[in-house]
Amino acid sequence: MIIFRYLTREILTTMAAVAGVLMLVIMGSRFIRYFSDAAEGDFPASILGSLMLYHLPGFFELLLPLSFFLAVLLAFGQLYMNSEITVLVACGVGPERLLRVTLLPALLVTAMVAACSLYLTPAGALKNELILELQKQKTDFSVLGAGRFQDIGTRTVYAESMSGDNSELKNVFIAERDDKKAANTADSEPRQSVIRAQRAFQEVSPETGSRYLVLGNGTRYAVEPGKAVAQRLGFDRYGVRVTEGQDAASLKDDIELATTAELIATDTPEAKAQLQWRISLPLMVPILMLIGLPLARVNPRQGRFARLLPAIFVHITYLSLLIAAQNAVASGKYPASIGLWPIHGVYLALGIWLSWRDNRGGGR
Repeated sequence: MIIFRYLTREILTTMAAVAGVLMLVIMGSRFIRYFSDAAEGDFPASILGSLMLYHLPGFFELLLPLSFFLAVLLAFGQLYMNSEITVLVACGVGPERLLRVTLLPALLVTAMVAACSLYLTPAGALKNELILELQKQKTDFSVLGAGRFQDIGTRTVYAESMSGDNSELKNVFIAERDDKKAANTADSEPRQSVIRAQRAFQEVSPETGSRYLVLGNGTRYAVEPGKAVAQRLGFDRYGVRVTEGQDAASLKDDIELATTAELIATDTPEAKAQLQWRISLPLMVPILMLIGLPLARVNPRQGRFARLLPAIFVHITYLSLLIAAQNAVASGKYPASIGLWPIHGVYLALGIWLSWRDNRGGGR
């Protein structure tokens, strides 16, 4: 019992440290990207915290298997360096006993990864998409800034100032390119137009959910490059569609946002590939544990980092093959009935062979 508590504490403590470092790196990279998008006006900075929070399960489902794998290598490598494994073997604690002791923290990590991949990650991804879509449909200009040019699709928008409640722009200028009309004509150059208006506000259509930029008291000029002809249109009210409506039902057309129950009920290659991927992530944990225990066996003179590079290579190839197989199944190039399971079988066989070889050596 003392050995079990000691080894479990060493593995979980090391895993937490490795996962913390990797999480800081990945979250920092994602935060910088989101912060850059917020600085460009794609969405307000006030929702950054929510976006990062709902991304956490997606980070954990990828980091925990790797962190646990490295924790097994580092924790047992330290035991080999200090000759503690030799003492344990001399006391009758062989490789099979060490494997059983390590199995409980492995099952705990497997349950955590399964909760993330099967439930929390798709729910968090859907929540993020809904937050971003809701932000697009807001009837204020929290994502637009006064005094600077901002691209919205094929349009460039500029406003001189903004009302105090962020609900209306003043002295608005819009330049847009009509690529569709150019594609339907023999002209290669797109039709261009310029709009100037005294004020502008946003409006959401209750029927379609589309968002419109409604301009008031302005003029629209339409020109074609190379021609000395222009059209001038004065208006009291002019609507420009900014984004098309999208609700939760349409968002769930994205297979990555579907729940696991919906994937099980859907008989398409994309759904089967996504379902097998979600199952594969927790399945990696016990298989990596089986590989990690024999790889952690090092000579005290080598140091506990001697097998770290080969182990990382094993994990990278394992994950890369799973990703490649998932893409092949989703595209229909590889039968879903075979799917990702042969890859798990190969690495499971590798772990069994390494463990068998380690048992023959007595774990010393």
